[in-house]
Order: sequence, then structure tokens, then C-alpha cells
Amino acid sequence: MGILTVTHKTTYDYANPVVLGPHRMMFRPRDSHDLRLLETGLVMEPAPSDLRWMHDVFGNSVALARFDGISASRLTIESRIVLEQFPAGPGDFALEDHARHYPFSYDAAEVPDLGRTMERHYPDPDHKVDEWARQFVRAEPGSDGLVDTLPMLRAMTAAIRGGFTYQSRDAEGTQSPVETLERGSGSCRDFALLMMEAARSLGFAARFVSGYLYDPVADGAGDVAVGAGATHAWMQVYLPGAGWVEFDPTNGIAGGRNLIRVAVTRDASQAVPLAGQWTGAPADYRGMTVSVNVTAGRSADAGG
Repeated sequence: MGILTVTHKTTYDYANPVVLGPHRMMFRPRDSHDLRLLETGLVMEPAPSDLRWMHDVFGNSVALARFDGISASRLTIESRIVLEQFPAGPGDFALEDHARHYPFSYDAAEVPDLGRTMERHYPDPDHKVDEWARQFVRAEPGSDGLVDTLPMLRAMTAAIRGGFTYQSRDAEGTQSPVETLERGSGSCRDFALLMMEAARSLGFAARFVSGYLYDPVADGAGDVAVGAGATHAWMQVYLPGAGWVEFDPTNGIAGGRNLIRVAVTRDASQAVPLAGQWTGAPADYRGMTVSVNVTAGRSADAGG
């Protein structure tokens, strides 16, 4: 895929000046063998009195801004990133022999580290998520009754893409997996959470991912990517031999194509791109606007 430029801008508007409190941001993609950061920049207006960086418990980069009593009627936060991506393709996953067919067991030495990523996090009292997930455990004709692991997970990804209605939602939080099943609709975060819990119900280790989505249509090529223009969410499954493999049920993607990881967490609630505080009258808050633009190549105004 090559070089991409990501511009993520958030603006908070207030009817009267409010006192700005601490803000926590997760905008910086995770450097890895498949993603290399070339340039980064974070600009805030008004400028914070202090800005520092830390790694959270999952190793994600987090920016912490403090304003020390600064008042403003507007707060603008803009992140610009230039990166080079080397995504794995659909055929690049070489699973270990024992993991090629489902079910399989994780290595005993890895189970303690996979820990809570294997545990269910949301109630399913009527086993609706269990039943939905089990429909994908089926052997293909001529397979001697064996269930192929990757095709099973790809089928689950495609089923969400084709069988559920995508609905963008600005409100914080996610629907429960049961609620998404009952409604037959949801946002990218809801779909990622549903597939994560469904995979866990089958014994897989799974994680939530928040980041950015490249839409080839923006550069006049490829198919439309659902969920572009805002932060995006998908999930990962740990497969021996291939490691953490990306699955984007919103777009039916298996592998890292078009996906830019920012935060990898055990639960969706731990991957909030931006959270902050302010002090003023409740009626002072007029709203928030967010724009995310991901384009091929190096933008002339990116860097810092």
C-alpha cells in the first residue's frame, strides 16, 4: 500500500468560555514490522500548558494534555501522521499445522499471556451469541469433516458485513453483542465487539482494535470502505503461526489491508480516541465535530 497521510481533527465549541481540564488522546499509530511512522504532529488550540506521552497497560501511545485553568470558547485538536504500511495479504497467514483446523488448543506457555483475551466480557444468558457463532463451525465438502480455521473466521467476518446494517453513531460506548444481534445493525465498534465475543465463545483469544481506515475511493481507486471519515474499529484473533490477525467485519476484511492500528485493547471501553474535561454551565456545550482524512502519499502540510 505504501505511504499514507492521516489527518484527524476534533473541534469542541462552547457558547461561552469554559475552563479546560485534562484531556487524554489516542491518535498515534503503533509502530511495527507492518507499519512505520515517518512523521508525526499534534497541534492544539489553545496550546496546553503541558503535554506528555505515556504507554498504557497494552503498550498503546497515549498523549496527556493539561491546561492549568486556561479558558476558551473553542478547543481544536489536530493530529497529522505520515506512515508507511506493509499489510499482510489474505494469503500471507501461515498457521501452525495444529491450528489449521478447528478446534485446536493454544500452547500452554502462551495461555497465561493471552489471559483475559480468551474470556467472555458480556452476558449472554440465552446463548444467542453462542448459537450465532456455532453456525460457522462447519466442514466444507471434501474436507473429511475437518473445519478450516481461517475460512471459518472469514465466513464470520463476511456474515456481519453482508447480514447487518451499518449505522454510524456519534454517541459514546458500544451496544452489547446480544443487542447488535437483536437489532441486526450497529456501528463499526458494535460489529467488532460482536465478532470478538463470538470468537471468544469458540475458544479463540481476541482483542479490540481502534484506528483509521483508508478509503481507496478518496484517491479514485478501489471499492468504497464503510466507516471512513471517522475513527474506525475492528478486531484481532490470535492464531498460532500467524500471530494476531486483523478482521474488519464492517468491511469484510481479513488482514491489515486499509487498516491503521492505533489502540489494541482487551475491551472496547479501553480504546477511546479522545476524552477530556471542562468546567462551565451545561448549556455552554454547543457540540463537537470530528473529521478524519486518510489519503495515499505524503500530504504537503503533514509533519511536525
